[in-house]
Amino acid sequence: MRSMRKLVWLSAFLFALGAAGPAAAGPLQTGIAAYNHHDYPTAARLLLPLAQHGNARAQTYVGFMFAHGRGLPQNYTAAAHWYRAASEQGVPVAQFMLGLMYDKGHGVPQDYVLAYKWLNIATARATPREREYWVRIRDAVSNKLTLVQRTAGQDLASDWFYVRRPPEIH
Repeated sequence: MRSMRKLVWLSAFLFALGAAGPAAAGPLQTGIAAYNHHDYPTAARLLLPLAQHGNARAQTYVGFMFAHGRGLPQNYTAAAHWYRAASEQGVPVAQFMLGLMYDKGHGVPQDYVLAYKWLNIATARATPREREYWVRIRDAVSNKLTLVQRTAGQDLASDWFYVRRPPEIH
């Protein structure tokens, strides 16, 4: 029951990702629409080339499709690759999913510090709808860490923000 609820939540989450932001015409919107209509082979055919060319939203969808075997063979290593690519571009959903992969050791070596880093970054940028759930997951991972490890994860998250979003100089 819990895994089914999680799967429903993740599907709704990706649907929201597709609905967020300005509407883009062409293969991205068509691929997202195919995904939302459960036409995963068409979604994969349209979204994978976009992901390969650096489209962060497509990378997030492709990561999810690899993680769950929808339109692409289940492959946690490939899923982590695509989530990482989108995460580095600042997609909170991808950051959250990458954090979960580090927590479970799916496609990456299990690393609670890196899991906490990515979950912390994602939570900081979560929408109000996502925030409560993401905070619970981040805090659950935090409880697996020593104080030194938690501080290291917080420093990594802060460094990510500093490198990508330097403070404004007044």
